[in-house]
Amino acid sequence: MRALQWLAQREHSRTELRGKLLRLLSRGPAGGAGPAHLALSDQAMLDAADPATEVEALLLWLESHGYLSEQRFVESRVHARQAKFGNLRIQQELQLHGFKLGAEAKQALKATELQRARDVWRKKFSAPAPDAAGRMKQARFLAGRGFPGDVVRQVIRVGWRGDDSDAEPGAEPGATPDAEPDLAEI
Repeated sequence: MRALQWLAQREHSRTELRGKLLRLLSRGPAGGAGPAHLALSDQAMLDAADPATEVEALLLWLESHGYLSEQRFVESRVHARQAKFGNLRIQQELQLHGFKLGAEAKQALKATELQRARDVWRKKFSAPAPDAAGRMKQARFLAGRGFPGDVVRQVIRVGWRGDDSDAEPGAEPGATPDAEPDLAEI
């Protein structure tokens, strides 16, 4: 069964799986998904009078047998995206699938957001930007990844440091930087 193959590859939302199944059914034998490529149950779905009803019945069966789970989908999507994206982007993507993050998941992501933003920033940029144009470029990059403005400002201000200390890289302990970047331009 095609739906089980898709679910074995990764978790799918109900909406996403419904769309894939309906596209498969709409192509029919003439669209390249001929009987030679379909399992018996897929062929039965092609022969059904109302494909939407058959797809809904299949989705209910998948859910009742534990193959399709909203909770697993949300957890896997958050886990896959949290290393690259901020909370805003993750929440937006889940909303596209018809889900919302729970309070616990939001709090857990919020607690690690600054560190995740720093990690993303470090992976892309090796050093703080020397000028306002460079800081804007870095800020746009982080904002595009779904990190909120306050986190972006913190990362840009102290991005080369892993904490909020005032020491520059390579500086002697206790030394203070000559000048902080002017964030009013960001």
